[in-house]
Amino acid sequence: MALDLIIVGGGLSGLALARIAQSRGLSYRLFEARERFGGRIDGIDGVDLGPSWFWPGHSRMAVLAKKLGVEVFEQWSAGDALYEDHSAIQRGQGFASMAGTYRISGGMPALINALVAKLDASCLHLGTKVQTITREDSVIVTTGDGKDHAARHVVLALPPRVAAELAFSPSLPVAARQPLGDIPGWMAGQAKLVATYPTPFWREDGLSGDAVSQVGPMVEMHDASDPVSGKGAIFGFIGVPALHRNGQAEAICAAGVAQLERMFGRKAAKPEALILKDWAQEPFTATRPDWDFNGPHPSYGCPPALRGLWDGTLTFGSTEFAATQGGFLEGALERAEEVAAMLIK
Repeated sequence: MALDLIIVGGGLSGLALARIAQSRGLSYRLFEARERFGGRIDGIDGVDLGPSWFWPGHSRMAVLAKKLGVEVFEQWSAGDALYEDHSAIQRGQGFASMAGTYRISGGMPALINALVAKLDASCLHLGTKVQTITREDSVIVTTGDGKDHAARHVVLALPPRVAAELAFSPSLPVAARQPLGDIPGWMAGQAKLVATYPTPFWREDGLSGDAVSQVGPMVEMHDASDPVSGKGAIFGFIGVPALHRNGQAEAICAAGVAQLERMFGRKAAKPEALILKDWAQEPFTATRPDWDFNGPHPSYGCPPALRGLWDGTLTFGSTEFAATQGGFLEGALERAEEVAAMLIK
């Protein structure tokens, strides 16, 4: 018997949709190719390697955190910011650009873990890659182990270009394939370097942990400390393009530590841990065209050509397709609600 719903992708949007489906008593399965849930949400020891913040006005995130019982706190912003150019490092230049934003105690994975704990474990399948999606009387999802799974509706809660690489039978019309391949995965080509320390020592020096650099390799840095552990952390976005990062992890890490020491002093030279997370190298997040995207936040949403495919049985469900908050965590929740409204009557 066909399921009501198959969700491909266990990031925030897919899990949020599963939560809605479960609350409505629908039969569903969720397939995630990775060996963990969260998608672009990832972290280590309370420090985020993917998205870190949500903003005032992102009411869905605030409500979800409250319902799941995870603690929210404001981004640290007290103290001076730093600015580095090729001649000097200036203190007190600029401001804490993420002041007023919110983070999750224990990192964003704590939100994912709490969400997964509310779902029926028998409906969730890690390490399960989808190979083909076939339209018959129902929609047939064939997984890497060769098994077929039938459903009335299939939602691809994947970055658009990753979804475009799936095998569809019959093939999606050209009018749909073109816009799907043109939508950049938000932050898919980015990389973050995270350094952790016993304490956030820079705060004692009157620094916020915020910094902007024209030298690099990090071009923008922020305090990423977790109040649960009390340990300090700084992360930075790597300014080296994805193509030139490829195979250069060791050199980037060494240059990153040298930059931290330049900007925050000797204590910064010996992090307890140093993690480079290059999302461009994650095949379930980024495709080769995502390496080349360096523009402003795109104007996301679901193009008309991608609506109502296969008589409405195939739907795209990642944050990039949200009507107003595409790319944000809020957008992942927004899209889950939009899809639920379309499919769950």
